[in-house]
Amino acid sequence: MTSISREDPSVVELNEPPRFNYGQRVRAKKTIRNDGTFCGKDVGDVLAKKGEEGFVCNIGTFLQQHYIYGVEFILTGNKVGMKAKELEGVDEDEDDAPKKPVKAAVKKEDE
Repeated sequence: MTSISREDPSVVELNEPPRFNYGQRVRAKKTIRNDGTFCGKDVGDVLAKKGEEGFVCNIGTFLQQHYIYGVEFILTGNKVGMKAKELEGVDEDEDDAPKKPVKAAVKKEDE
């Protein structure tokens, strides 16, 4: 009989706030395949490729231990539930990031 790999039961993510927020852009850290819970696709079909980007559209929980992030992937349109360890945040582009005000040097003129 095969042994089932389970995560450490002492780790409860729900004791902390979610790592990702609604609307946040994220990237898949590994290829995600259908485990049979995604309707309309066969078991084993690729739902999200490693490096594919999407947006967090839902935050739920699993077994009162983990956050599950519903991510809508941009290229495929698939909405996939993923754990935080399967995702990484995408840094904002410099053009989209809020700009910090630059203090101009003010030269005092002699009176």
